[in-house]
Amino acid sequence: MTAVAYISLGSNIGPGVKTLTDALVAISGLKGVELGATSPMYLTKPVGYPDQSDFTNAVCAVRCSVTPQELLIRLLEIEQQFKRVRLFKNGPRTLDLDLLAFGDTVCDSPELTLPHPRMQDRAFVLVPLNDIASDYKVPKLNRTVYELLTALPDQELRNVKKV
Repeated sequence: MTAVAYISLGSNIGPGVKTLTDALVAISGLKGVELGATSPMYLTKPVGYPDQSDFTNAVCAVRCSVTPQELLIRLLEIEQQFKRVRLFKNGPRTLDLDLLAFGDTVCDSPELTLPHPRMQDRAFVLVPLNDIASDYKVPKLNRTVYELLTALPDQELRNVKKV
C-alpha cells in the first residue's frame, strides 16, 4: 500500500535555499519514499518567537510505502544530519521537517499527530502546500488546502514572499 504524504521544510540558520535543496535530495534518497511535487521556496517571518531571522520554507509531496511513524523517524534523522538542535519551542533551526499529512490518516499519539495540528493556522505551510495540492482535503478538518488558505487573515499572507 502506498500513500501520498506532505512534508513542510524550513530553515533560518545558514543558507536556506541550499539547505532546503539538500534536504530534498536527502528525502528523495529515503528507501520506500519517492519525491513528488515540490513547491517554490518562500521567505517567511518567524512564528511564535519573532526575535530571529526569517525562514526559508517549502513543501514537498512524497509517495510512501512506509508507515507514517517510519517516515517521521527518517525525517528526524535527516534533521540530525543537518545538525538540528532544539533549544526551545519555535526557536531558530538549521532544518525543520514537519510531516503535515499522510493520505487520509488521522493519528494522535505522543510521537505523531496527523494531520499536523497547527497547519491550518500557518501561511508558511499553506501557501507552498497550495502550490502543489490545493484540492487536497485535509482529514479531520474536512476542508481543502485552498479553503484553509483563503480563511487566513491577509496579514498572515503578507508575511510569505516567494524567494
